[in-house]
Amino acid sequence: RRSLAADLARHPDLAPPAGVATQPGAATKVPDEAPPRLEAFDLRAVRVLEGPFREAMLRDQQFLLGLDPDRLLHSFRLTAGLVSSGRPYGGWEAPDVELRGHTLGHYLSALALMYRATSDERFKARADQIVSELGKIQSAAAARGFNPGYLSAYPEEFIDRVEKRQRVWAPYYTIHKIMAGLLDVHLLCGNGLALEVVSKMGDWVGFRMRRLNQDQRQQMLETEFGGMGEALANLYAATGDRKHLETARMFDHRALFDHLAKWVDPLDGLHGNTQIPKAIGAVREYELTGEQRYLDIARFFWRRVALHRSYVIGGNTDDERFFPVEHFSRHLTEVTTETCNTYNMLKLTRALFLHEPSVQQMDFYERGLFNDILASQDPSSGMMCYYVPLKPGAFKTYNTPEDSFWCCTGTGMENHAKYGDTIYFRDANSLYVNLFIPSEVTWSEKGLIVRQETKFPENGFTELVFKATKPVRVAVKIRYPGWASKGMTIYVNGEWEDLELKPGSYASVEREWKSGDRLRVEFPMSLRAEPLPGDAQTVAVLYGPIVLAGDLGTEGLGGAKRFGSYAPEVGRLKTPAVPSFVGDAGTLVSAIKPVAGAAPLTFSVPAPGRPVTLVPFYRVFEPRYTVYWKVYSQAEWAARLEERDAIGERRADIQRRTLDTVSVDDPAIEEEHGYKGEGAREGWLEGVKYREASGGWMSWDLAVTFEPMAIVFTYRGETNDPREFDILVDGEKLVSESLGYDPHPTIDREYRLPESMVQGKERITVRLEAASGKRTAGVFDVRTVRQ
Repeated sequence: RRSLAADLARHPDLAPPAGVATQPGAATKVPDEAPPRLEAFDLRAVRVLEGPFREAMLRDQQFLLGLDPDRLLHSFRLTAGLVSSGRPYGGWEAPDVELRGHTLGHYLSALALMYRATSDERFKARADQIVSELGKIQSAAAARGFNPGYLSAYPEEFIDRVEKRQRVWAPYYTIHKIMAGLLDVHLLCGNGLALEVVSKMGDWVGFRMRRLNQDQRQQMLETEFGGMGEALANLYAATGDRKHLETARMFDHRALFDHLAKWVDPLDGLHGNTQIPKAIGAVREYELTGEQRYLDIARFFWRRVALHRSYVIGGNTDDERFFPVEHFSRHLTEVTTETCNTYNMLKLTRALFLHEPSVQQMDFYERGLFNDILASQDPSSGMMCYYVPLKPGAFKTYNTPEDSFWCCTGTGMENHAKYGDTIYFRDANSLYVNLFIPSEVTWSEKGLIVRQETKFPENGFTELVFKATKPVRVAVKIRYPGWASKGMTIYVNGEWEDLELKPGSYASVEREWKSGDRLRVEFPMSLRAEPLPGDAQTVAVLYGPIVLAGDLGTEGLGGAKRFGSYAPEVGRLKTPAVPSFVGDAGTLVSAIKPVAGAAPLTFSVPAPGRPVTLVPFYRVFEPRYTVYWKVYSQAEWAARLEERDAIGERRADIQRRTLDTVSVDDPAIEEEHGYKGEGAREGWLEGVKYREASGGWMSWDLAVTFEPMAIVFTYRGETNDPREFDILVDGEKLVSESLGYDPHPTIDREYRLPESMVQGKERITVRLEAASGKRTAGVFDVRTVRQ
C-alpha cells in the first residue's frame, strides 16, 4: 500500500484559476472579475480508475501515440515555404481540403490533457516537439511574406476570402483549434514557447480584425469561426495583454447574442456547432469583464438547447442543424447528434455549473457523457463517431486512423482524455461529488484523498473511502439525481445518516473525516420511458440515467461500411423490422424484464416475432439498434392498419391501370426510357434507389395511348426541406408542384394529362425541373396510367 505522503506528492493540487476552460498548470496573469463559486481540481489531482471510462482513455492513448506529428505538420510546413518530410494524412487533412490543420490543434489539446491526466511524459514530449516546430514555421511564414504572427496549414489568402464574403470553408475555425491547442500546452504542460507562439497569433488576429469596420466583422461572423472568442479571452488571462480581450469581443456575434439577451430563441435552421462555442465564449467573457449580459446569454442558450432541443442521449441537431422543437418526430435520422455538439454542450454545462451549481445541469452532463460521448468510441479499434444516429434500425460508423480527421475526430481525441475534469469540484470547505465514476481525488491543501469505488451504473450505489494525514472537517456534497425516483440513502461507516434529502439537490454530509472512513450512497435505479419532445407516441427507455437500446442484430451488415463514413448508409440496406407496441409507455416499461445470467443491465422485452434484448446504448457498437420505440393506443393502431390497407389497395389500383413504368432502381429500364438529367443525384431507401435534382432536371420517355391518361410519380417522403419543381410534358408545363414534409417513406402523386398533351402521340417526354435554388422531390418511379 502506498503512503498518503506519496499520494500527495504524486498528485500536487495545482488549483486552476476557475474560469480557464481547461485545467491549467501554468499561472494566469489576470484574475476573474466574476469568479465562479466553485473550483475544479487539476486533472493531475484526479485519477480515473478501472471501468469503462478508463478503458476509453487507454484506447485514446493508443490512438494519440499512433499519430505521426510530421504528417500533421506537413501542410503547415509547405504553406510557410519549408520542406516537409512527412506524408500528408487524408480526409479533412488532405492538402486540398480547406479545413486542413484543425486536427493538429485538437491533437495538441488532447496531448496536453492526457499528459495532465496521466503524468506520462510521452504526451508532453510530443506536444513540446510540435510547438517547437510551429515556432519555426511561424517565423518562416513571416519571412515568406505573410503578416507577422500568421500560422496555419493554408495560405493567409483564406482569411482574405472570408473577410470579403467569398467562398471558403471556415478558416477561423482552424485558427481557433491551433490557438486553443497552444494555450493548453502552455497551461497544462508549462511550455513557455507555446505562449509566445499563440500570443503572436493573437496579435495577428487583432491586426486582421481591426482593419474591418463593425459591419464587416459582423458579416464575416456568419461563417463558422469556432471558439475564437473563448481562445482570445483565455489568451488575455494568460498574458495580461488587454488588446486580446478587445479582439475577443470583436467575435461577439450580434445576430445570435442580441436575440439570446432578450430571451428569444433564434436557433431554428442554424448550424449547431457554430453556435455552441459562442455561448462558451460568452461565459469566459463574463468572468473576465463581470458583464452580466454575457452570463444571461449563455444561460438562456443552455436552457434552450439542453432542455428543449436535445435527444434522450444528450446530443442535438439533425444533419448538424437545429430544427423547430415541434418537429422532433421528423428528425430521427442517420445524421443526428454530431458528437462535436455534445463535446461543446458539456463544456458549456461545466462552465455554467461552476458559477451556479445545479443538479439539473449535472444530470444533463451525466446523460451526455454516458449516453453520447462514451457511446461514440468503438472499443475494438478506438475509432470515433461523427454522428451518433438515432434512426431506428441504424448502426454506428467510425473514423479511420489515417483518412478521416473529421471535426468529431478532433473533439473525440479530447473527450476521452479529460474524463476526470468534472467528477469532483470544491469550494473552500466542500467537496462536490458530481459523477459516479470510479476515481480518486487528492485535495492536498486538506491533506485528504478520497477514493470513489463503484460499478455504477451496473449497480445503484457508490462508496467514498477517505485517507487523511489527520482528521479534517469537510462537507461532502453528493448529487441527488433527478432520476433517483426511489430515493437516496447515505451511510457513514455503516450507520444510516438522518438527513433531509431532496431530489434535484446536493446532499451534504459535514463532519471530521479520518483515514478509513467510508461514505456509502445508495440510489436504487428503475426503468422509465421518456417521450420524444412533442411526440408522445415515440419513447425511449432509460434505467436511471442510462439509455437502453434495442439490439436488432447484425444480419445484412456484412458489406456495410462501418469505418470511414460520416454516417451509416442505411438507405442502401434493407432495415429490419423495428417492433412497435400497443398500449402506452407504462405498458412497454412493465413488459421489460432483466435477463437472468446475462451481463449487467441486460433486459428483454416481448415483441412480435421474437423478444428484443435491451442493453445500455454505450455498449452497442456493431449491431443495428433502436433507441426510440413507437407506442400506439388501440385506436391509433387500428387507424394505422386501416391506412396501411388503404395504401395497399391504392397501389394495386395504380398497378392495374399502368401502361408504362420506369424504375430509377433499374439502369437498363431507365436507359430504355431515354433517361437524361442535369444536377441530379442518387439516394436510397430500404436498398432501393431514387433520384432527385438540385437546381437541375430529370426526364424520361414513356408510352401513352389515345385513352384518358395520367402520370403517377412515386416520391420520397420524410424530407424536411420543401421541394419546389415543375412537371413538363414535351416541354409544356403540366403543373408546378410544392411538397412539404410527409411522414410516409414514399408518396404517390397522380397528375391528369390533358388530351392535348397526348393526342396523336405514342410516347411523351416527362421532365421534372427544379425551381431556382430548390430541389425536386426524390423519384423512385414514374409511370403512365389509364384513368
